[in-house]
Amino acid sequence: MIITILNTVAPVTVCAVIGLVWAKQGYQYETVFVTRLATYIGFPCLIFKTLVSINSDFDSLFLMGGLGLLTTGVFALAAIPALKFSKLSIRTFMPSLTFANTGNLGLSICLLAFGKEGLALAIGYFTVSSILVFLFGPAVAVGRFSPSAVLKSPLIWAVMLAALVIALDCSIPLWALNSLDLLGSFAIPLMLITLGVSLASLKVDNFRRGMWISILRLGLGFLIGWGTAEIFNLEGIARGVLIIECAMPAAVFNYVYAEMYATSPNEVAAVVMISTLLSFITMPGLLWFVVGS
Repeated sequence: MIITILNTVAPVTVCAVIGLVWAKQGYQYETVFVTRLATYIGFPCLIFKTLVSINSDFDSLFLMGGLGLLTTGVFALAAIPALKFSKLSIRTFMPSLTFANTGNLGLSICLLAFGKEGLALAIGYFTVSSILVFLFGPAVAVGRFSPSAVLKSPLIWAVMLAALVIALDCSIPLWALNSLDLLGSFAIPLMLITLGVSLASLKVDNFRRGMWISILRLGLGFLIGWGTAEIFNLEGIARGVLIIECAMPAAVFNYVYAEMYATSPNEVAAVVMISTLLSFITMPGLLWFVVGS
């Protein structure tokens, strides 16, 4: 069990630390370019290749996507009274409690913990989570709702194309699958390195407040993920993937939107940074719970 946890946590930590050290040394890193490369090329190839190659049925993927919608909604509903009780700004902190890092960290951990089947199920959750971030991230910040943003996401098109290929039972040439595999393989390590670079560049305000929101994010995530898994009688890999994805730290996109729309970006940066660092501490216990139970 200890070896399994170490084998899962170590690669994620190493990649993030490489990015952190790289940035602290002052070396150049084109974050925007790398993020676009991973978002427009790496992740779509990874998603498409995984979905058309894995033996998981689409019912399981749709279920995981539905649970992604459900749990994100529960996060949002739980965030409002929690922030009101703490006398904190809903506009500033609600996204951090609602939208977790289901991509950079969530997909990585699910892949390392449960293999390609775990990655496929995590993609179902991650896809819906990404849609909700694009739809409601700006809406919470400035009250602007933009459904068109979803249609611009290559992640959505990758899922739709994979669904079409599976439905039509199309055969993908080996050279195409190998190309997709090669292009998709750089997405996760590259984004983990980028996560480390982002953490190094964040400017933090109000450490104590950031710590409180971070603990709330991780704690609520675990409880809601575990509770949902119990309600729906999930077992095995599906149970583990749901709990892991729910228990991830605040997404870096929360900081991006806070910076873009001037909703206390430094305070949001504190939540992103602290919750991410805390997640590396809690991750072994989380993996022990989902893998060993």
